[in-house]
Amino acid sequence: EGAVVLPLTVTPPASLKPGDVFTLEARASWLVCEKVCIPEEGVFRLDFPVEAAPRMDPAQAADFAGAEAALPRPAPWAAAIGFDGQQGAIRIDSPDLTPATVKSAEFFPAEWGVLDHAAPQVLQVADGALRLGLPRGAAPMPPGPMQGVLVLTDAGGQRSAFTVAAQPGALPAAVSTAAALPLWQAALWAALGGLILNLMPCVFPILAMKAIGLARLSGAARGTVRAHAASYTAGVVLSFLALAGLMLGLRAAGSVAGWGFQFTAPLFVTAMGWLMLAVGLNLSGVFEFGRPVRMGSTVAARGGHLGSFATGGLAVLVATPCTAPFMAAAIGAAMAMPPVSALAVFAAMGFGMAAPYALLALAPGLAARLPKPGAWMARLKEILAFPMYGAALWLLWVLAQQVGPEGLAAALAGGLAIGFAGWALGSAQAARRRGAQWLGRGTAVLAVCAALALLPQMVGAPAASANTAAEAGSEPWSEARLAQLRAEGRPVFVNMTAAWCITCKVNERVALQSDGVRKAFEAGNIAYLKGDWTDGGPAIAAVLRAHGREGVPLYLVYPAGGGAPVVLPQILTEQIVLQALPAS
Repeated sequence: EGAVVLPLTVTPPASLKPGDVFTLEARASWLVCEKVCIPEEGVFRLDFPVEAAPRMDPAQAADFAGAEAALPRPAPWAAAIGFDGQQGAIRIDSPDLTPATVKSAEFFPAEWGVLDHAAPQVLQVADGALRLGLPRGAAPMPPGPMQGVLVLTDAGGQRSAFTVAAQPGALPAAVSTAAALPLWQAALWAALGGLILNLMPCVFPILAMKAIGLARLSGAARGTVRAHAASYTAGVVLSFLALAGLMLGLRAAGSVAGWGFQFTAPLFVTAMGWLMLAVGLNLSGVFEFGRPVRMGSTVAARGGHLGSFATGGLAVLVATPCTAPFMAAAIGAAMAMPPVSALAVFAAMGFGMAAPYALLALAPGLAARLPKPGAWMARLKEILAFPMYGAALWLLWVLAQQVGPEGLAAALAGGLAIGFAGWALGSAQAARRRGAQWLGRGTAVLAVCAALALLPQMVGAPAASANTAAEAGSEPWSEARLAQLRAEGRPVFVNMTAAWCITCKVNERVALQSDGVRKAFEAGNIAYLKGDWTDGGPAIAAVLRAHGREGVPLYLVYPAGGGAPVVLPQILTEQIVLQALPAS
């Protein structure tokens, strides 16, 4: 409706001279639409007398000035764009961009078909940064920077358009809308989270094994006990620092790395499963570990400290599938800090996790209350083997979600080889003749090499769906589906989970699958979306970081009719979920 001005550039012949007539002819076709569209076309001709100097017709000057003012302005900031599969995003970093100045945004590419124009573009904006989700279209991406127009709308409804040339690269990182924590608070929360992590089911077997080692030291000198406590603490803290350094390095290289990220790699899951099997065989008495990996029992008895150090490292590795209260906010804040500050936060988490054992070892009154060494320790050691076998089975289940039947078969064959290696090593340790000892050790080494030779099959095995979204009443999460549901005005519950996340599975069993929560979802017409981060995909990683998290679980409740989501704690109960849901 109304007048439409279509600016274009016309270059007349250089041979024109004053007094000549320049003719401009245009053939145009268009659609006239209201309820239906009527195609029309026409031929238009204009004759322009050539004068010595350019002159604007006063009657049309206002039209041209208005059209020129409405043209997009060159963007005053640089833009980055990237895609991962069908999901992409454009990101702009500038102090001019804040939640107060940007309420909505749209990107219109210059190339037709490269984006799905019907799909919603999900906006994330924080102080100094903007990220807009861009679903891929059917057309191939043009080489070089992506040209387009970015339209921003402020709180007052005023629209501003900018021409951008977004530089292609990796999928841009998410914009965190979570409030930043100061270093002291992040370190305090990290220490509390590390302390509570000792109560998570992931680390129970390791702590029980360490308690056995501590009981063996009940009659040792105070200096020996303190040395073992220091070794265990060093193993925990240095393992946390190594994990933090790896996360920061991968993040700097443009990779997705959050809490528990190593469990997204089938090779790591396989190796951990085999390690749990080997530890279980050791606890069952099939063989004895040497000094480098004796998890806190025999080495402790012999006076070696490397076993205590290794126990601390193993405790950190097996703890990563769990998330304790305070940890998520602390880790999210740490990953947004400079590297030195981030390492300090992770070190605080390590000291928090090591604190109970260190306190038990260093306090004479507490250590004196431990049971004296005896035959009960051998029986407890055998009992503790079964949680290790259970952990190995759980890791195989996780692996099956990642690599499918063929990869699982390779992992089972490798586990058989590891079991055979343990038996051969145990036979060598029990043999009296030197030849039998060397034969058993050589056989064990060959069996381990055979297992390691199967690891490449974990890399090339086809990925399988983790089926985390198969729960009744739920749908797979996607940015487009979330935006569609919110556009419909429906309340939405989002559950970001993973097959290897023990905390996630406990929360689903205890709270999300309860009859009360299911009935509340139905009564309130609440859509339930589940995002599967088993493979560490960047789309969900972007959502995690946007809410200040570096790992799963993440629970979001979007109210009906729009508005910011409510972020639930990592440990759920039925009552917590029901209180967070919008009233039906």
